[in-house]
Amino acid sequence: MKSNIENSRRKFIGALAATAGIAGLNPPLLANSLPSNPIPSMNINESEAWMEKIKGSHRIVYDAPEPHDGFPFIWTWAFHLTNNQTGTPDEDLTAMVVLRHNAIPFAMKDAAWNKYKLGEAFQITDNTTGKPAVRNPFYIPKDGDYPIPGIDGIKRLQERGAMFCVCELAINVMSGFVSKAMNLNHEEVKKDWLNNILPDIQLVPSGVWALGRAQEKNCGYIYAGG
Repeated sequence: MKSNIENSRRKFIGALAATAGIAGLNPPLLANSLPSNPIPSMNINESEAWMEKIKGSHRIVYDAPEPHDGFPFIWTWAFHLTNNQTGTPDEDLTAMVVLRHNAIPFAMKDAAWNKYKLGEAFQITDNTTGKPAVRNPFYIPKDGDYPIPGIDGIKRLQERGAMFCVCELAINVMSGFVSKAMNLNHEEVKKDWLNNILPDIQLVPSGVWALGRAQEKNCGYIYAGG
C-alpha cells in the first residue's frame, strides 16, 4: 500500500488539475483520484463564519502541508507559551493551523487511522512504537509522542483558543488514492473520512483558501516545518 500511495502523491498536481476542470487530463487518473462530484460539500458560509472567530492583538496562521513530526502543534503551543510569558493571555491570541495535503490525517479520529492505515499511507510514525501510527498521536498525546513532555495536543490547544481546519480538496484527492490502494469505493471512503473529522476542526474548501482568508484577517504566515 505504501508504494501505491507514494506513486499517487506524484500525481497530486494532475488531480488538482482535474478538480479545476483543466482539459487534457488522462481520464483514468480522473476516475481513480476524485469522486464523481469534486465540488466542496460544506456550506461555504460556514467556513467564512468560522474565519470570523479570529481575534486578538497577535494573530498567526501555521501552514501544515506535511506531518513534520508534530511540529505544527509544537509551534502552536510555543506561540501560546511565549506570548503568555511576555504578557499576552490566551484570550488575546489567535493561532490557526491549516491541515492540508499530507497532514490531513491529524484532523481525523483514531478510528479512521486504524481502519485506513493512515500512518502507513502518509508515512507518519508513532514515536512510542517506532511503527506506522494507527492512532492520532497529537490529539491527546501520550508520554513519548512529543520529543519533550508538557507540550499541548490539539484538544488542549483548542481549549486555549487555537483554531484548526482541514482541506476538503485534499480529502477528495487523498481518499481517492487510499481507496484505490485498498480496493474500496472512493465515495464511501471520502464520506467516512469526513464523518471522522475531530470535534471543532473546521472543514474548509482548500488549505490555500484558508491560508489566504487568514492573512486577509491580519494573521502572520508561518510554514509549520521542523
